[in-house]
Amino acid sequence: MKKGSIGNRVVFVILCIWSLVQVFPIYWMFTFSLKDNSEIFGDNMIGLPKHWLFSNYAAALKVGDIGRYFLNSLFVTGMTILIAVVASLMATYALQRMEWKGRRFANGFFMLGLTVPIHAAILPVFIILSKLKMTNSYQALIIPYAAFALAMSILIASSFIEGIPKELEEAACIDGCNIYQIFFKIIVPLMKPCLSTIAIFVFLQAWNELMFAVTFISNSDYRTLPVGIQTLCGSYTTDWGPIGAALVIATFPTLLIYIFMSEKIQESMAAGAVKG
Repeated sequence: MKKGSIGNRVVFVILCIWSLVQVFPIYWMFTFSLKDNSEIFGDNMIGLPKHWLFSNYAAALKVGDIGRYFLNSLFVTGMTILIAVVASLMATYALQRMEWKGRRFANGFFMLGLTVPIHAAILPVFIILSKLKMTNSYQALIIPYAAFALAMSILIASSFIEGIPKELEEAACIDGCNIYQIFFKIIVPLMKPCLSTIAIFVFLQAWNELMFAVTFISNSDYRTLPVGIQTLCGSYTTDWGPIGAALVIATFPTLLIYIFMSEKIQESMAAGAVKG
């Protein structure tokens, strides 16, 4: 037997084991959501449910009001992505392509956002929102989420825009296009591949965030999924099946989005690495 074939088989076995390790938490969470407390804490923690309790999902949606929290998270995350994408593309174009006084300082100021953890600013942000009377509202989450996502979004877009030849803009200018026409008709269409990367980055940050949502929102009408799942825990007794169902509802959209958009991310990374 050739050494190469043995090595390939070893690598194949290792990758299979690694895949099982990665998939197991998803399997466990799904089966966890279909069990009752006796199975979860009994002798069937890992196996398939003896009784498939799909009623846990009904309890999570009706009793726990997870449906409303899901829609709140969807709206907050969608608006955050929209604002972050539009603002980062405009800021990137201004910082990378336009010549103006203070451009380097502004770029450095934006990049400072990468060094500040989002939760380190929770107190000053809360004070600002309180004085503006914006707590207990969607914008109390949308604006901070978009602001803290801006630095990384600009960094991603900057690495990509460097691969776009400046000659395209010069040709458009000669044809009579103004700065806005160049941006919307030339730059934005060419930067579409990097939008999926920015969108997924912002989605993961906004969809899973808890501390801001707990601190800035006390009205149940505006709670997001992480806060809603937290409220399912009782003071004395807790039915863990509906909590598992809520976790599945919160987690699977993230997995599905990444599965369908992972190829776009790879394409955008490869395209952004090419210099003009």
